[in-house]
Amino acid sequence: MHDTPKHKGLRNQLVKTVESKGIRDKNVLGAISNIPRHLFMDSGFIDFAYQDKAFPIAADQTISQPFTVAFQTELLQINPKDKVLEIGTGSGYQTAVLIDLKAEVYSIERQKELYEKTKKFLPKVGYVAKKLKHGDGYKGWSEYAPFDKIIVTAGAPFVPKPLLSQLKIGGRLVIPVGEDVQIMTLFIRKDKSEFEKHEFGEFRFVPMLKESAK
Repeated sequence: MHDTPKHKGLRNQLVKTVESKGIRDKNVLGAISNIPRHLFMDSGFIDFAYQDKAFPIAADQTISQPFTVAFQTELLQINPKDKVLEIGTGSGYQTAVLIDLKAEVYSIERQKELYEKTKKFLPKVGYVAKKLKHGDGYKGWSEYAPFDKIIVTAGAPFVPKPLLSQLKIGGRLVIPVGEDVQIMTLFIRKDKSEFEKHEFGEFRFVPMLKESAK
């Protein structure tokens, strides 16, 4: 659980890499610089923590590539105190980025093993989400809706209607849509029934699980 000057130096290099790929939001770059990604990874991958790559974590899931985390976060346009719904807590790295940006994060994880692990881990490293839940991300979290921003960190074969309905007017939903390859998609809610849609190229994510959480 150590964060050394060497790790901080590697993070600064990672920030330069992510910036060179087009990330411009200084707050997002600051979060990538602040968060000790190596602590979110299994010990066998720690030496690779500051490469701009995805790596396996528990339950056949992955910790996303830092560029992808930064890209999705930049699209969200996070403001302090934004109420953000995250679908797919995973390792908690994306969650930590949102918390570093002073968002109030409500996060759902489908995999019980990951949920239990990350729920204990995040507070230990100083990142406290508003609420974490083991559940079905396709249903969103109506109890706490509406949300200013919603982020989906797994490949969705379609856009779940509950997520669109739980978005505030003016709110932003960022979701990778597709089966084998996903198109990063941004929805901006204009009014009760109208959404503005923008597409941002191909990405690869682990699939968003369809079955209900047990």
